[in-house]
Amino acid sequence: MQIPPSTASAPSAPSAASAASSPSSTAAPGGPRRALLVIDMQQGLFNSSDAPFDKDRVLANTRQLIARAREAGAPIFAARHTGPAGSPIAPGSPLTQLLPQLGIDAQRDRVFDKTRPSCFEGTGLATWLAEAGIAELVIAGMKTEFCVDTTCRAAAGLGFRPVLVADAHTTTDSPLLQAELIIGHHNRTLGGAFAQLVQTADCRF
Repeated sequence: MQIPPSTASAPSAPSAASAASSPSSTAAPGGPRRALLVIDMQQGLFNSSDAPFDKDRVLANTRQLIARAREAGAPIFAARHTGPAGSPIAPGSPLTQLLPQLGIDAQRDRVFDKTRPSCFEGTGLATWLAEAGIAELVIAGMKTEFCVDTTCRAAAGLGFRPVLVADAHTTTDSPLLQAELIIGHHNRTLGGAFAQLVQTADCRF
C-alpha cells in the first residue's frame, strides 16, 4: 500500500522522538488484561528495497515486547497482509511470511491474514480478544500511516483500548514526508485521542 504521488507541499510534523512522550504504562496487577498485536512484520515489507525507518531498532523493540508478553502469559497476535491469488503477496507466499527473528510461534500464538488496513476487518480479531477477556491492545509493527493507524482507530471504536508503542512501529518515506516525520506525526495524532502512547521500555503486560 502506497501514498499516491502529489505536488502538495509537505506539512511540518514533530519528530518521532519529540512526539513519543508517554504516561505511566505499567499494567497494574489486577488491572485491565492486555494482549500484544504485531502488525505486518513480514518479509515483503520489512526487507524490501524501500527500507523502513530505523528498522533494526523497531525489530529489537518488537522482540522485547513479544518476550515480555510471553513472560506475562499475555496473548500474542500477529497479522500478515495478503493480496489476491497470483499476486506477489498471495496468502502463503514468501513475502507474507513473518520475520523469523520475531520468534512468533504459530502453535501457541495467533497468526492470521488480513486484506485490509484494519486488522479487524474481515478477520476474527475482535472475537478472539473478547473471548480472551482483553481490554487493552498493545500495538506494534508497520506501516505507521496505514495499518497501524487504521487498527488503532478501529480498536478504539470497538471498545478495546489501544496502547500504541511509540518506538515500535515504522514506515517508509512517502512522496510528501520522510518516514521519521510520518511516525512522529502519527504518535502525536493518535496519542491521547485514540490510543495510550507508551515506550517499549515502559510497556508491561
